Amino acid sequence: MKTIFFIRHAKSSWADMSLADIKRPLNKRGLRDAPFMSKLLRAKAPKVDVFISSNAVRAFTTATYFAEEYGLSKDQIQVEPFIYHTYAPEVLEFITKLDDKHQTICLFGHNPTFTSLANHFSSEYISNVPTCGIVKVECSCNNWTEFSEENSKMTAFYYPKQYFE
Repeated sequence: MKTIFFIRHAKSSWADMSLADIKRPLNKRGLRDAPFMSKLLRAKAPKVDVFISSNAVRAFTTATYFAEEYGLSKDQIQVEPFIYHTYAPEVLEFITKLDDKHQTICLFGHNPTFTSLANHFSSEYISNVPTCGIVKVECSCNNWTEFSEENSKMTAFYYPKQYFE
């Protein structure tokens, strides 16, 4: 069985409007949520084989909190720039090319793509994967080349507002 966690970046800051979108950092809430959600994921999934992130500052910073929770450095996060501006079909194709030695993967990215991905694997409509939301998808396949909507389903969905007001 293969497992992938689609993790939307934590809440980003709009304080400096001169920054390019790709360079926006996390805001105060994002800096609270990313460490909290990384601890939550570690409790629910003790082993993750690889962390893959968009090159956007907000996504990579979110991934850094998760990697650190698993005892990894930011240098061990695989950066995939295409994730920054992509669509669900391209992400699904990317997943089918992952190394089969990896059983569990965390993929950090953006909306609307991650909400679209969640809906590919959910039996109920999800209107939005909130910032720092985690969507767990399990696949009955043994090889990533076999990963598809037919053999995979969303088995968990966590987001900060389930725990904070």
